[in-house]
Amino acid sequence: MPNHSKRILMDNPTLSPKSLQIVEKILSKNDKKANELREIYAHGNLYVINLMSSPGSGKTTLLESLAKYSEQADIMMRFCVIEGDLQTNRDADRLEHCGIAAHQILTGAACHLEAAMVEDAYNALKARNALDVEYLFIENVGNLVCPASYDLGAHLNLVLLSSAEGDDKVLKYPSMFLCADAVIISKADLCEVFDFSIDKVRADLAQLKPNIPIFLTSSKDITSLHELVRFLAESKKMGYHSTHCF
Repeated sequence: MPNHSKRILMDNPTLSPKSLQIVEKILSKNDKKANELREIYAHGNLYVINLMSSPGSGKTTLLESLAKYSEQADIMMRFCVIEGDLQTNRDADRLEHCGIAAHQILTGAACHLEAAMVEDAYNALKARNALDVEYLFIENVGNLVCPASYDLGAHLNLVLLSSAEGDDKVLKYPSMFLCADAVIISKADLCEVFDFSIDKVRADLAQLKPNIPIFLTSSKDITSLHELVRFLAESKKMGYHSTHCF
């Protein structure tokens, strides 16, 4: 059995052989489109960041904070956003209100974004002349399972874990954290309130992916973004591209 099939079965032990064939076909088609997206991103000189987390961890708030940070700091981050949600344009509207060009993808019942969806959104932003930026953030659908299986061609995969969710998520959802190039602990100012142990998260991550960068951020403290922004800028400067195989 190919390694790809084995991984799918490990992640989804209840799949029947027929279901496995369907899933493999979908993922194969997605991988092909993701490779095409990599060429598109390179042609547009865009550094693309796939932002993943459970619902309510603060992905949109982080992007709003990055926009505010860019107005004040010595490192300018010019970016636009592709938003993924099951319903409503609320997140895209929030970002547009902050002066960030954003395109909303409504997935309906789908709990993840796929490369073809991202391509359509990219083209929509391009039609608006909104891609004269350095970074493109893809805010994936809030989910700690499905997005970890779909390659979107991004250079960097960031996973948010908020203090309100609890410090036990890393080993509960290993597929998600294995695909992360860095982990952001959001709402870090509330760690004590929720008895959230940063050391436990570090120890659990070390079992999965040693030496992965961890950043603590808070929307209440704009300076908490310093190290994260420098990491993103350095990753772009070095031309870093995730080696994770979805």
